[in-house]
Amino acid sequence: MTPTEVAPAAERSAPFAPGEAPRLRLGVADYLTLGNALCGFLAVWALATAQAAHMAGGAAGALPKSAMATAVGLMMVAAALDVLDGRVARKLGGSGMGAELDNLADVISFGFAPAFFFVVWGTIAGGTGVLLGGSVLPVVAGGAVLLAVIVRLARFSCQAPDSNYFTGLPCPFGAMAVVTIVLLDPPVLAGVAAVLLVAWLMVSRMEYPKPRGKKAYVVLGMLATGVAFIAAWGLGLPAGEALIYLMSALVLLTILSLPFYVIATRRSTSLVGQTVERPAE
Repeated sequence: MTPTEVAPAAERSAPFAPGEAPRLRLGVADYLTLGNALCGFLAVWALATAQAAHMAGGAAGALPKSAMATAVGLMMVAAALDVLDGRVARKLGGSGMGAELDNLADVISFGFAPAFFFVVWGTIAGGTGVLLGGSVLPVVAGGAVLLAVIVRLARFSCQAPDSNYFTGLPCPFGAMAVVTIVLLDPPVLAGVAAVLLVAWLMVSRMEYPKPRGKKAYVVLGMLATGVAFIAAWGLGLPAGEALIYLMSALVLLTILSLPFYVIATRRSTSLVGQTVERPAE
């Protein structure tokens, strides 16, 4: 999921002999990474265009569902490309720019795009209050998300690759959490508090399992399902609202339960190891 979160930095770049210059031509995986960045940019463009039209028309209430669904769908496609680029890099090899491109793309798609999404929502939902209508608190929360993503990616690049776990909430999951909060449309103060919690989770020491092997296909399946749900909601289908609440519940449940799953798994492994090492009586 984030950079190289599906493929660590060492795996996203092709192996080079000592003293050999890295290959700086774009590989197939790099084009997927660039697609990730482009989706993040297009999500911001869709939101900015919708907000400008909303304000110019003097409309009240939230942005049109179609505009919000377009932005969320693009961020989900970006997350799917982020999963795929690591797998492609491991199978076909990557370039010397792979890890760096991954980090830059993730800042756009999972840092700036969801932060901007939240600020746009907070600006409209906040009414005329000095702090809320003036976007001060939504901007603070959005800025916290962006900075958390930057810090998390920088920290990840400096850490020795671990084969099983991420330290801190992966950026794509963090972005989906922010999107979920907006779609649930809570009171602005509650939304700000929830987004600040998401930002903290991304830079925390809590551990999340890496989507390797079959788990990666599960993640891709969840993203494809999410895109279908958000499309149904954006098109105004009868079951759209229910599907959005279902998707939101699954996202939040996954984010909150995975650290406990990691703790339980490690404790179980530790107990099994102790049993095996115990000498026979």
